[in-house]
This record gives sequence, C-alpha cells and structure tokens, in this order.
Amino acid sequence: MTENPKPEFLCLVGPTGSGKSGLALEIAARLATKGIRAEIVNADAMQFYQGMDIGTAKLPLADRRGITHHLIDWLSVTQESTAANYQVVAREKISALVSDGVFPIVVGGSMLYVAALVNTFDFPGRDEELRAKLEQELVVLGPEAMHAKLALLDEVAASRIEPMNGRRIVRALEIVMITGEPFVAALPEQWESFLPVLEIGLNSDRAHLVDRLAKRVEKMWEDGLVAEVSGLIDQGLRESKTARQAIGYSQALEQIDGLIEQEEAIAQTTQLTQRYARRQMSWFRRDPRINWFDYQNENLVEEVMELIYSNLLTSGK
Repeated sequence: MTENPKPEFLCLVGPTGSGKSGLALEIAARLATKGIRAEIVNADAMQFYQGMDIGTAKLPLADRRGITHHLIDWLSVTQESTAANYQVVAREKISALVSDGVFPIVVGGSMLYVAALVNTFDFPGRDEELRAKLEQELVVLGPEAMHAKLALLDEVAASRIEPMNGRRIVRALEIVMITGEPFVAALPEQWESFLPVLEIGLNSDRAHLVDRLAKRVEKMWEDGLVAEVSGLIDQGLRESKTARQAIGYSQALEQIDGLIEQEEAIAQTTQLTQRYARRQMSWFRRDPRINWFDYQNENLVEEVMELIYSNLLTSGK
C-alpha cells in the first residue's frame, strides 16, 4: 500500500460564518505545543483590502493570539483582485514558509481563489480588446442582461455566478469566447495540488447557519459598517472594480446614497450572504479531498487535531 505524502500545508475551507478563523488559530496554537510552527495565509478575497474590516469579519490584530497572518490588508480598495494574481502571490508565500520550516494554514472561503491556489492549474489568457468590449456592454446593458447572455453560451457557468457580479460574468464570457469551451472547463477540478495538502472543511445543518448569518449581518450594522464604508469612499471605494462589489459594502453604499433604507440594506445583505454560503458549499462539495467537520461538534478541535496529527506525524514522504 502506498502512503500518502506528508502534507506541506493545510487548507481550511467552508461557508462564510462557519468559524474558520477561530479554528485556524486553535490549530496553530496546538501545533506549537508539538514544536510545529504554523502561520496563517488568508484566502478570503475581501480581507485583502485595507480598511474593510467589519463587513469581512476580519480578525483584529489583538485577537490573532500572536500568530502571524499573511495576505491580509495587502491591497488598497482601488486595486483589482484576481484569482490569477492571488495564485502567484500566495504560492510564493506558501513555498517560502515551507522552506523556512513553517507549516502554512490557508484559511478562507473564496472558492476560485482557493482552487487556483491549491490545484495544479493555469489560467486562460486574456484578450484585452474583447474584455474592453464586454466591460462596455456591462455598463450599457447591466449585469443581469450580461448574465442572461452568459446563460445562453454556458448555462452551468451562469448558474454558479451571482447575476449581479458583473466582473465575474465578464471574465466568464471572455473565457468562453476566447477558448470556445465552457467556462467550467477552465476551472481547476483535477484535484492535484501544487504541493501536498491536507484539506479540512467546516459546515453544519443549513437552518443553524442561516440563522447565524442573519445575526452576523445585523451585528455588522451595529458595529458600524456604514461608518466604515463612509470612510472608504474618499479612498476610492466607489471607483474600485472589486472591493465595492463585496456583499454588505455595496448595500451600505446604497444606504449612504439614500437609495435604500437601512432595514432594506440589512435584508439584502442577509439574503445575499445566505445565498453565497449555499454557493460555497455547492463548490466545495465537489472536492473529494476535503475532510468535513460539523462546526457545532463539541469535540471539533480534538477531532480535527487527531486528523492533522495522523497526517503530519505519521504520513510518509
């Protein structure tokens, strides 16, 4: 029987609100007791942005228990975030940590970013002229019309992309029109990692997560999300291609502009967050390597650590 290679990093995934950040801290602290130094690498695309804290549930520095976090606050809100760029930056970071004897813990729920990082995969090229044309169509027609156009060319891709996410719709159309293949054919699904990896997923029963996310959104407003967004306007949030589309931030902007009342902003954010969590699980369930745990399990940390130790301390090379 062939032994699995010893994992060189851990990837912790799951829907938003499932407790990934807290578990990652506990894993790193427990590994330290075994003489294994661990650091965390962020894979939540909206936590890349400086100043976007409340709406992304970013752990304050004081709550990180002295554990180093990478790829948090490394972009300004005016910079565009892409999975292709993240793939390069995050792989370089992970490889450097491994070379230094550090065990990286990748944490996040941004599906394409996680897949791009973990899996052996090269992104399709770009056609700047075609992209400019599609972006102009997006301005003229709006995201819903562009989503309908995508559905005619690639029904599966359209089902996996939020109808209001114009940036991802444009990219999907660009890939389909360049390659002549469905967008999903360009996604990484061969389940081969660029380095040996142990994948862990958190989830629980749907009703519990739905209620948890509703309370989380309400708390975001209580904690001052609107004031946070107001402060980011002068930093270029309105003009950004990526950051302004973040769930919660887009709705807070509309509230600031008087387009919707606070009650509607909270309701929309709650609905979109819950829908996003469903899409996350639909995506992650396709990966057969993920070891799933119930975040409500009282013995969660012990069972997760048992799995990690069995791989790190006994796996072959």
